[in-house]
Amino acid sequence: MPSLKIICPNGHLGFAPLRIESFRAGVRARPDYIAADSGSDDVGPVPLGSDSSTSPEAWQRHDLEHMLLAARELGVPMIIGSAGDTGSNSRVDLYVRIIEELARKHGLSPFKIGYFYSEVDPAFIRRKMREGGSVAGLDGYADLTEAELDATDRIVAVAGVQPYLKLLQAGVDVIIGGRSSDAAVFAAPALHHGYSADHAYYLGKVLECASFCAEPYGGKETVMGEISHEDVRVTAMHPEQRCTIASVAGHAMYERSNPYEEFFAGGKLDMRECHYEQVSEKTTRITGSRFIPSERITVKLEGSGKVGERYIGLCGIRDPYTIANVDRVIDWARDKVRERFGDEGYELHYTVYGRDGVMGELEPLRGQPGHELCILVQGVAPNAGMAEEVTLTGLRQMFYARLPDVKGTAGSVSFPLDEVVRASAAYRWTLNHTIAVDDVFDLFEVHLTQA
Repeated sequence: MPSLKIICPNGHLGFAPLRIESFRAGVRARPDYIAADSGSDDVGPVPLGSDSSTSPEAWQRHDLEHMLLAARELGVPMIIGSAGDTGSNSRVDLYVRIIEELARKHGLSPFKIGYFYSEVDPAFIRRKMREGGSVAGLDGYADLTEAELDATDRIVAVAGVQPYLKLLQAGVDVIIGGRSSDAAVFAAPALHHGYSADHAYYLGKVLECASFCAEPYGGKETVMGEISHEDVRVTAMHPEQRCTIASVAGHAMYERSNPYEEFFAGGKLDMRECHYEQVSEKTTRITGSRFIPSERITVKLEGSGKVGERYIGLCGIRDPYTIANVDRVIDWARDKVRERFGDEGYELHYTVYGRDGVMGELEPLRGQPGHELCILVQGVAPNAGMAEEVTLTGLRQMFYARLPDVKGTAGSVSFPLDEVVRASAAYRWTLNHTIAVDDVFDLFEVHLTQA
């Protein structure tokens, strides 16, 4: 075929529902595929470690239903990557179940479902390490140790195009992917139809976040990517949005420490020589991207481990003197917690919104706090009872903090709630690493079924 069209209705399926108007416009353009990524580690380590979704099932079901009905209406494949936020095995099973339920609900003719799992058995990693293999850290992480592996509750490998290609070659109609590179969801069908890796991986990069590559900004709107043997083109489907040179080139730099490169299982995309051309009001054309294969396949691993149970509390400060001495107030409260619980066996965190709650020590205006502050207190401990008491002590003792020159007993700290509130358990990232493999299917288990 001279070109291949893919629409992406949502840059993180389920995180907020797709917008129906632009999605239907995309469907009317008669794409060859409908695809979306459903995962992100932006949501933090809790969903992976606890094997849950951060998005409500109703929102995920909403997007899957619209995509499935449109795909069956057009007779084109539908592809979902990183099912259920994390791409864990249970999230893949959830999405397969939802697809089967939707097929029965709407009386759809039988179709083939392909899916793959991305969870990795820690025993596999341990064996590789004991055989002398290195599990190399990324972004400042040290190489993996067995102690850190022991602290991990769940590991997923980040798939490239390989499992998607295997399922497309099997002729499936719907693919539900485990944890995956965002771009692989879109690059795989382009590769499957014979387009160059140079263009296919850029197609994946530009489509991965849907309307993030368009302007004016509007989340969850549909965009369409079209690949040919000469170029990639991307078009905004919402009537008020445009894919411009600035918006498309800007998105190529999104979430990149190096704005010119993106790595995959099997190589990297080099965007240094990309050329952007406005070919119509809503469409930008891209040429010059280049995919550089690696000598050996290296796969990213993500792992999460539980730290403890967690409670949170809030207080507000309006008194100027207390604001000027907020660190002393926090230190007072920490000392009281230390008197009760000692120095170890728990965590106590204070986040000062109105001063540096977002950027922390990087905040350039840290010395110029607002006229009122909100303090988020988080206590983490091995059990819920201890976590609640740590948090409550760390919160209420701020009210009792003794500061020099304060003669009264009231007005320093206020509490919107008298109690502290149980939150999700606390988890931390334990793996942000890569592992070299001879066969990617040592990490990804592929299955076929029918709805």
